Amino acid sequence: MLTEQQIHGIYVPVITPFTQDNQLDLTSFQTYITHMANSGIQGLVINGTTGESPTVSWDEVEQLVRITKDTLSSLNKAIPIVVGTGTNDTASTITRTQKAKELGADAVLVVTPYYNRPTEAGIFEHFRVTADVGVPIIVYEIPARTGVRVSIDTMKKIMNLNGVIGLKDSTNGIELMSELVRSGSKPILCGDDSFFYDMLNEGAAGGMLASANINTKQFIEVYDRFKAGDKDGSRDLFNELVPFIHHLFEEPAPALLKWLLKQQGIIASDHLRLPLMPASEQLKAKMDQYTVSSNAVG
Repeated sequence: MLTEQQIHGIYVPVITPFTQDNQLDLTSFQTYITHMANSGIQGLVINGTTGESPTVSWDEVEQLVRITKDTLSSLNKAIPIVVGTGTNDTASTITRTQKAKELGADAVLVVTPYYNRPTEAGIFEHFRVTADVGVPIIVYEIPARTGVRVSIDTMKKIMNLNGVIGLKDSTNGIELMSELVRSGSKPILCGDDSFFYDMLNEGAAGGMLASANINTKQFIEVYDRFKAGDKDGSRDLFNELVPFIHHLFEEPAPALLKWLLKQQGIIASDHLRLPLMPASEQLKAKMDQYTVSSNAVG
């Protein structure tokens, strides 16, 4: 089980490779997990937004978790596996969290309930009863996708729950994290990639960053330099990554991520399940030029 002390550094939300006929590409997935496991990251996140969780069935999630565990075992890598189990239905979230526990997940990522716009009391209860399952929870706050923004006071209560070990903060700013850190919060991971350096500067424990699928070692070095006290070096290296990050999210993720991973020969196809569409040719051209230069750094 994941502990608060293990929440640091770079956690990578993984993509889910598909074949052209919409099936899981398990061969590509194993190659991809091997590549990520050898990159020096601190954790893997399965069935997050980057993994196209809205279109992946729970049976498929179980296959992905098993392959990940088997691959890490064969590589003798003890990298924590976090599984996304949050939905906007508390009963479903509890069931998925129980199943993730049975699969041997080290923690689960539980998003603030989306679409049905619950009250603050309802959001708190959602996390309280899910925490009773007994698998460590990383709370995922991302108002742009959920349609609700949890107040700082309610988030403090959620973070104080037994079983909640940290937060992925994707609030598009540093206000929530700053307030929580000032009150002695559990670990917080940056979930808005472009704020990574700023959030480290405000006390973040690391980042759960989709963009770290590419140029992974540079993201790790940004964190390592910061922790070693070289804040200027960390900032300068991160600033080199900022144009890459901005291009990456010009269109809905993980379209461009998959194209880049295919270009690198790590996955066989950049296919996505509808309603997501492949990256546009214009964005590919823009990113291709940047990727050539960025790969030469570090």
